[in-house]
Amino acid sequence: LLRKECCPIWPTDNSSCGEASGRGTCQDIVISNAPVGAQFPFSGIDDRENWPFVFYNRTCQCQGNFTGYNCGECKFGYTGPNCDIRRNLIRKEIFKMTTAEKDKFIAYLNLAKRTISPDYVISTGTYEQMGNGSNPMFADINVYDLFVWMHYYASRDAFLEDGGVWENIDFAHEAPGFLPWHRLFLLVWEREIQKVAGDENFTIPCWDWRV
Repeated sequence: LLRKECCPIWPTDNSSCGEASGRGTCQDIVISNAPVGAQFPFSGIDDRENWPFVFYNRTCQCQGNFTGYNCGECKFGYTGPNCDIRRNLIRKEIFKMTTAEKDKFIAYLNLAKRTISPDYVISTGTYEQMGNGSNPMFADINVYDLFVWMHYYASRDAFLEDGGVWENIDFAHEAPGFLPWHRLFLLVWEREIQKVAGDENFTIPCWDWRV
């Protein structure tokens, strides 16, 4: 937090962002300079503005088909040691799943609820409350609740400097990012369930709401 750098080691080659294996490098973050929409008439009061610049301004920039916080994973749709093997997974409509498939789905969710995330923690305060990084405020969380928290964090009200709350904003739902944000959210959630369950073929079922 004090260095404002998030470039973790990839354990396989013991280098930051897997640089020794050509997976990625630690780079400055480039953020958009587009103006904020009129629905948020503030600047510099919310940790989520120009995310993640408040917390860190350098992070792993992965190359090729590598991704993840330390470039240690493959992009969605790829697998293999070098992430160069194309991979297709099928999502079943939830009402067409067999009883065994539904039972497995529920079992995996329960497992995620009981498993503390080995890779992620959640913040329990703002960057200002953390003394601009000198007093870290984080907590462990289980894999299921991690994604509950992420959805809350992206959509919660904005905290104002005077202790007030700005309720007329929802960064996750009231902007053009609604669809791509939720698509990435579900893909990452699906991957974390795969890792917890040790089942790389697990997919989240879809729901045909027209039926």
